[in-house]
Amino acid sequence: MILALAGGVGGARLACGLARALQPAEFAIAVNVGDDFEHLGLHVSPDLDTVMYTLAGLHNPVAGWGRSDETWNFMETLAILGGETWFRLGDRDLAVHVERTRRMAAGETLSQVTESLCRRLGIGALVMPVTDDRLRTMVLTSEGELSFQHYFVRLRCEPRVSGFRFDGAQDARLSAPLATLIGSSRITGVVLCPSNPWLSIAPMRAVAALEEFLAARRVPVVAVSPIVGGAAVKGPAAKIMRELGREPSALEVVRHYGASVDGWLIDRVDATLAAQIEVMGRRVHVADTMMTDEGRSLAVAREALALLRGLSP
Repeated sequence: MILALAGGVGGARLACGLARALQPAEFAIAVNVGDDFEHLGLHVSPDLDTVMYTLAGLHNPVAGWGRSDETWNFMETLAILGGETWFRLGDRDLAVHVERTRRMAAGETLSQVTESLCRRLGIGALVMPVTDDRLRTMVLTSEGELSFQHYFVRLRCEPRVSGFRFDGAQDARLSAPLATLIGSSRITGVVLCPSNPWLSIAPMRAVAALEEFLAARRVPVVAVSPIVGGAAVKGPAAKIMRELGREPSALEVVRHYGASVDGWLIDRVDATLAAQIEVMGRRVHVADTMMTDEGRSLAVAREALALLRGLSP
């Protein structure tokens, strides 16, 4: 079984390609929950929902988040009533948050709710949060420590970033389905999706049991670079790298992940970096990694899987 670590739009797009390239029993996705927060009394899981909507073919391909068939009556009415409108919840999306919150308040875990929602939306692959425990990404900025959504959505990533803190990580355990999968020896390879290394992948790796699995792994790990031609495909990754004193490049992302990744899929525009990456002891494959539609997502997934198989004993 292939385990993908995903968060955000890039992660969801590759997850969609992997789901098409593999049989449901061959594929599982662990998703970041550092973006989760409580808003308007509801438990909102943005990355889980982006992955879920994308796999179900319900996502908004233009925005990358939310649903394609969305309406906004709730937000319009909330604005009239003077409520908080900086984080937009569409009417159909709202139903997911209401149902998730209701079930969790009744005692179900986030994993159990996610499994049920995915089943009802016709998703065959195993989608699971990295943890069922509370884990929140806190961004250290020029304006002080900010919760992720306040930095990312409310302030539109404008404050200068100096670091991150993953609140709750010290006590977070792997979610039940992920712990079971890792303990079963069924995993044959790991794919790090082209998600933001600091905002999407780092919160997951802050869960000690997952980091221990990756460090002691006996299966290959490949990653798809989220930086193409010195720019982030989506989101603030390049901006964050500059603010942390790092050059925004695929090579710098490789250095950031270090020995935890065995093979890299980089875009053709970064082909000149391949030799430098190989000197570092990493296998490199060059391809068109821009996932502009489902066909391209499938093509990139096949490239990543080919690289993974080439690394397998």
